[in-house]
Amino acid sequence: MADKIRVLLTEEEVDKRINEVAGMINQDYAGKQVHLICILKGGVFFTCELAKRLTVPVSMDFMSVSSYGAGTVSSGVVKIVKDLDEPLEGKDVLIVEDIIDSGRTLAYLIEVLKQRGPKSIHLCTLLDKPERRVKKQVKVDYTCFTIPDEFVVGYGLDYDQKYRNLPYIGVVELDGQA
Repeated sequence: MADKIRVLLTEEEVDKRINEVAGMINQDYAGKQVHLICILKGGVFFTCELAKRLTVPVSMDFMSVSSYGAGTVSSGVVKIVKDLDEPLEGKDVLIVEDIIDSGRTLAYLIEVLKQRGPKSIHLCTLLDKPERRVKKQVKVDYTCFTIPDEFVVGYGLDYDQKYRNLPYIGVVELDGQA
């Protein structure tokens, strides 16, 4: 049986909010170049939409990290699956994520990236689940939406590699759940 997906945030709401956050980033990085680090795979949709709206000079790189292994619960062990192609020395770095919940992966990642000599590191996320935060030191500088602790898909977020391409954010309602 097919999964039921309830719309949490419409395509229009997501689009409007990305415009607003891009405006804040443009203001904060005025006169600078921002180096976006997209966290794959989920972050690619949001990173591209955000980058299109930035008026400051942008460079971009990609990184893939894993903390889940085969399960659906974070193992707490972070593995860099694909590292950056370019050095970070002296750059104003903006890490772009699709969703932040426990913060374990990002806490580790930020420490690793700080050792590479960037001028600054900030964090931007499409979705934030602060009630799930375990690593309280993870400070999100730009958040599009704070959401409840529900399993969401769309706009890059997947359920078993499905639904990444939905143009909205939806909640998967598995059979037997209300």
